[in-house]
Amino acid sequence: MVTIQINRVEGDFGFEAKDANGHIVRLDTSDETGGINFGIRPMQLLLMGLGGCSGIDIVSILKKQRLTIEGFSIKIQGEREKGKEPSLWESVHIDFKLKGNIGQEKAERACALSINKYCSVAETLRRSGTKITWKVIVNNN
Repeated sequence: MVTIQINRVEGDFGFEAKDANGHIVRLDTSDETGGINFGIRPMQLLLMGLGGCSGIDIVSILKKQRLTIEGFSIKIQGEREKGKEPSLWESVHIDFKLKGNIGQEKAERACALSINKYCSVAETLRRSGTKITWKVIVNNN
């Protein structure tokens, strides 16, 4: 069982979430809804989790193929439902940018395996109706 402790520490909506290893994430709501820019918005944190989950999968897959990853960045953009409560992620687009001795086909296959099979965050989003698309760029091509 995973345990997360969350405490309000700043203003009305400034929270710190801590895992069992002591790692801390600061959370807040938007300025428009009373936040003070203390931390990450919870729904943005979900997209960060998607990037971290898929990134770990992709590196693991490529390392098993003994490929050298010299650089890796992930850009995620999302659109939320408008006029709904709760407002879920309607669509998410991910740009995976890899550098190294990695072929385009192998990089695309690793990304597809992550998003379609291994990444629990991607599956959680998909089950809520989120459309996930992605693009893979290898060595700036």
